[in-house]
Amino acid sequence: MSVTAEKVAEILSLPQTDRAYLARQLIASLDDRVDTDAEVQWQEVIDRRTREIEDVKVNCRPVKDTVRDIRTKLHTRRQPS
Repeated sequence: MSVTAEKVAEILSLPQTDRAYLARQLIASLDDRVDTDAEVQWQEVIDRRTREIEDVKVNCRPVKDTVRDIRTKLHTRRQPS
């Protein structure tokens, strides 16, 4: 079976959520190795961070504010002295 221009056009005409789902499935199909140790470690980090958020041990900020602050710091560092 080959991928034709018609198939590609059909896929690209799908709603965004369907294309995103398909993209995730395609990428997952290319990764035939699963590092179970890494999966366990990531789950531990997720669980720990979830507890910290629920226990109000961390200060959560909107992503847009964090990105804005990082960009400001990077811009400041690039300014000539």
